[in-house]
Amino acid sequence: MNQQPVPPAPAAPAAVPETPLRVFILDDHEVVRRGVRDLLEAEEDIEVVGEAGDARQALARVPATRPQVAVLDVRLGGTDGPDGDHEGIVVCRELRARLPELACLMLTSFDDEALFDAIMAGASGYVLKQIDGTALVQAIRTVAAGQSMLDPRTATRVMERLRAPGRAGAAEGETETEASELDRLSPREREVLDLIGDGLTNRQIADRLFLSEKTVKNRVSAILSKLGVGRRVQAAMVVERLKGPRT
Repeated sequence: MNQQPVPPAPAAPAAVPETPLRVFILDDHEVVRRGVRDLLEAEEDIEVVGEAGDARQALARVPATRPQVAVLDVRLGGTDGPDGDHEGIVVCRELRARLPELACLMLTSFDDEALFDAIMAGASGYVLKQIDGTALVQAIRTVAAGQSMLDPRTATRVMERLRAPGRAGAAEGETETEASELDRLSPREREVLDLIGDGLTNRQIADRLFLSEKTVKNRVSAILSKLGVGRRVQAAMVVERLKGPRT
């Protein structure tokens, strides 16, 4: 008796996370907010839980909506120009103080020294508004996963300015304070910090120093605590500032 061939089982649908990634948007331009919202809501694994057009609204709404990522415009209040302020960074600092687990991704039209201020305020990433949609979505997923996201062009420009000889006098007080904090680190912690400054991951540091990845993770946590910063990218910026101008 001939058996009928068994038809192939239908392909399983692509898995969608049970809990979408929750995102909040702060930008004083409605068109920009709407564009970012439309872009993100087209992704099955992302949910826009709220938006705001100014700092006051953001500080009131973000704690209520409990997002995992906040996309924050650096310059608010119609001052998004070369002479504008950095009110979005103030919002980042306030939100991070209230919600330590929140990842803030800073969005700006200009690659300026606001990068350093943003990182020291606890931002996880800093990208230019010229970024394409796919890259922005990836940046949001990156910071949501606890990683850092910096636009390479912006980071390079800012590092050059931080190393410029003209900044040395103005930064003397800060460098002195940071140097005293570094005195609290053990020689091995200084080694790990230098490798963080070079951009190495925990696994790469572990391979370089012949340590376990768990040991490196513990040392990084100790370094961040001693330096009084919340993220490894902030520690990397401290290293850059202490290196001074390069010849």
